Amino acid sequence: MKLSRGSTLLVASHNQGKVREIADLLSPFGILVRGAVELGLAEPEEEGTTFAENALVKARAAAEEGGVIALADDSGLCVAAMGGAPGIYSARWAGPNKDFTLAMARVERELKATRDRSAKFVCALALAAPSGQTEIFEGEVRGHLAFPPRGKNGFGYDPIFVADGMNQTFGEIDPAQKHAISHRARAFEQFACAVLSP
Repeated sequence: MKLSRGSTLLVASHNQGKVREIADLLSPFGILVRGAVELGLAEPEEEGTTFAENALVKARAAAEEGGVIALADDSGLCVAAMGGAPGIYSARWAGPNKDFTLAMARVERELKATRDRSAKFVCALALAAPSGQTEIFEGEVRGHLAFPPRGKNGFGYDPIFVADGMNQTFGEIDPAQKHAISHRARAFEQFACAVLSP
């Protein structure tokens, strides 16, 4: 699968933060990004056991329903002292209203008994064509958690995550700086090399 300048790519996400971030990453390539909400697409049930499986479910459903190549992201926070939780349930921890203040408070509560704050963000990008062809790209960024949450940039768990080698949370740093080092950026690099025309 190849995407050239002027192509349309359907981002199979109902998370406007993710759609914006992917659109920002794609802007230098001249790709037109449309979001699932914009096209009124249904949100499929995520029944996979890994980020890659869930990303594939979303990408395939969107490509089939939208009739164009679709890119889906499944990503989340994996906390070492919590056995990798919330992991693929990262969004679900925020509840039906997607309130990540609640999710971050739950992570803090569950870590009360340990000093280990190591964590990583993981991202799987799945690309699917209406023909059924698929590709997967994965990236991760390691770091630690900091409480209370800090910063208004980003989304999700960004205000409690500090990447290795940094002092500020993803919620405090400039979005362009996050785009350069994030788990999504690392998966996107692979995607760009494989799929995007120079």
